[in-house]
Amino acid sequence: MTAVELSIDSASDWASIALSREGQAFAETTWRSRRQHSTQLMPAIEALLARFGIERSELTAVFVCVGPGSYAALRAGVSVAKGLAFAFGVPIVGVGRLELDAYPYAGCGRPLCAVHRAGRGEAAWAVYEGPKERWSEVMEPRMSSVEAMLAAAPRDALFCGEEDDDLGSLLVGVGEAGRGRALVAGRRRADHLAELAWRRLAAGQAGDARSLAPLYLREPAIGPQS
Repeated sequence: MTAVELSIDSASDWASIALSREGQAFAETTWRSRRQHSTQLMPAIEALLARFGIERSELTAVFVCVGPGSYAALRAGVSVAKGLAFAFGVPIVGVGRLELDAYPYAGCGRPLCAVHRAGRGEAAWAVYEGPKERWSEVMEPRMSSVEAMLAAAPRDALFCGEEDDDLGSLLVGVGEAGRGRALVAGRRRADHLAELAWRRLAAGQAGDARSLAPLYLREPAIGPQS
């Protein structure tokens, strides 16, 4: 059986799925889900598999974006990924949203500060460095004010993130700390997830379908509160 991996990214309003072989995507679909992930993900996966004549039982690994991001959207993607991995007994690898936002720019020669709006005037952010062969996390995902982020991030950092988050607005009105910072906005795609997660899988860093959980930097407003 030819190895086929499924990648699922549902961390924001944009949903993305991909099929890959050893991390190289050969099919990918990205669409504006508008928080309809729970009803759209499985039909989209089934349609992509059917298009290439692949049965769910032929999947050899599942890769999933674990956030941070929208609570409901993340839970939908992670739940689908865990269900498929558990049902078919295949490895699962989770990769963070901020890392996936930074990864496409791994070869730029600068530290990469991935950022997205987290509400309440705060930003979720983390810092990574490339190139891909020496990819590493410099500062782990965290939440802070934009001013605190700009003060802590490397001075030569390239700021990056999803274009729909209107990244420019995060850096407006922050004074001298923001001067001269470079900013790029793109769109996360599941083919980047496939490549990065495959590197982890090949290095023996698969996760556990039972314990894998979404990454939340803030407790949800519903449910038990501390």
